Amino acid sequence: MSLTMSVTERQQFLAGVHVAIISIPRSAKGPLTVPIWYDYEPGGEPWMITNRDSIKGKLLTRSQRISLCVQSETAPYKYVSIEGSFAVTPLIDGQLLAMAIRYLGEEQGRSYAESFASAEGSSNNEDSIVVSIKPETWYTVDYSKG
Repeated sequence: MSLTMSVTERQQFLAGVHVAIISIPRSAKGPLTVPIWYDYEPGGEPWMITNRDSIKGKLLTRSQRISLCVQSETAPYKYVSIEGSFAVTPLIDGQLLAMAIRYLGEEQGRSYAESFASAEGSSNNEDSIVVSIKPETWYTVDYSKG
């Protein structure tokens, strides 16, 4: 029996709330591999928010492809790993709030988004960017199928 997820299964899993691991190539070193919040709707592209001046943001300007891996933390273990090209766009009003609510719930999410905007000195967060990955390669495992 195959442990590979179907297209529908992998999309549903990726749409769940998990902390992802993003990998961005670096020259003369291994890839930068760090945790990150993300969002995804089946059939769409996973997207994340980062600061354009962060290590991630700077590396993205020199990269053409990135990887994202999402896993379950409890048995039976599952994971979805994607690799592909990506696009960088400005952060749009409401995206940070939506992401914060996704991970922290309504009350804490609103508080987080408000404190982030205050710390940045702007409700638009001009220093933040949205990174959307176009999944071109998928790797999946669902050990509940075994």
